Amino acid sequence: MEKEELTKERLEELIASGELPFGELFTPHSLRMYWNKGKGWQEPTIVQGRGLTLPLEASVLHYAGEIFEGMKAYHWDNGEVYLFRPEENFKRFNASAERMSMPTIPLGLLEECIFGFVDFSRDWVPRCPGYSLYIRPAMLDISPAIGLKPGTDFLFFVILSPSGPYFKHGIKPIRLMVTDKYSRSAPGGVGEAKTGGNYAASKKPLDEAKQSGYDQVLFLDCCNHRYIEECAAMNVFFVIEDTIVTPPLNGKILRGITRDSVLLLARSMGMKTEERAISIDEVLKRIEDGTLTEAATCGTAAIITPIGTIGYLGSDHHINRCKIGPITKQLYDTLVGIQYG
Repeated sequence: MEKEELTKERLEELIASGELPFGELFTPHSLRMYWNKGKGWQEPTIVQGRGLTLPLEASVLHYAGEIFEGMKAYHWDNGEVYLFRPEENFKRFNASAERMSMPTIPLGLLEECIFGFVDFSRDWVPRCPGYSLYIRPAMLDISPAIGLKPGTDFLFFVILSPSGPYFKHGIKPIRLMVTDKYSRSAPGGVGEAKTGGNYAASKKPLDEAKQSGYDQVLFLDCCNHRYIEECAAMNVFFVIEDTIVTPPLNGKILRGITRDSVLLLARSMGMKTEERAISIDEVLKRIEDGTLTEAATCGTAAIITPIGTIGYLGSDHHINRCKIGPITKQLYDTLVGIQYG
């Protein structure tokens, strides 16, 4: 498959024209580090190219032994490059590894890999507000055997993507479709692990949502199809009577770092927050009576994105006349201000 090879000149052109996509173009190098049952983690290396050859019996190709993270590097006006709360990504990466029966990586070694590779690639970090260097660390079970058994060989790698906004239209309200047909995760499953299978299972409902004119899909709990959980690739929160309300961390949704940042910022600003179960019935009722005044998604890629419309059972329900609300705007401006210095 032919893919455009990004050059620094082309990167500048795309930024200047406002046409730099999210997650589609990559820097020419990758970082790789191998783990073997008998040797442990080997020395990380930065190599030219992003190609990878695997034997067809590699475990990941059959049993989806894979985890990843999503991070961003930002270029500040002082000329330095910074990451936003990277230690939280490192902790979550290892939590995902433990859940998927993969080797964890010492935090110091993770820092060495990520910080060193970003510093090596600092010239690729866009120097423009709204743009960033997206960082994708991942681990694969490359054990050369078929059959469910403990892995013997793993590959940790990092690729980098200079990126524009996740939603091309920027911070404008999006349309969500609530699905009562599909479920993202179940109690005791891998819902809070950042593993590829969770996202693969979300693609069909997301495709159906987009075919119906929506931007994202919103999942309900798998048992009753009643309580709100999260979107395909981001958490969600609501402003109800001036209180930030978001579904609780129950093992079924991702422990979002942006979600946590929103709660911390809101509390620091004197806002009330609640982490509790919230049903789709309550959401629609409160939209109707005016006590739910704002809603938004949040995640590393999308940052904070207001929700203007929630579609459920064939009917659209509009929030704040499909405009961004003051609390969402304040949280967005504060968070982005911290990220970009």
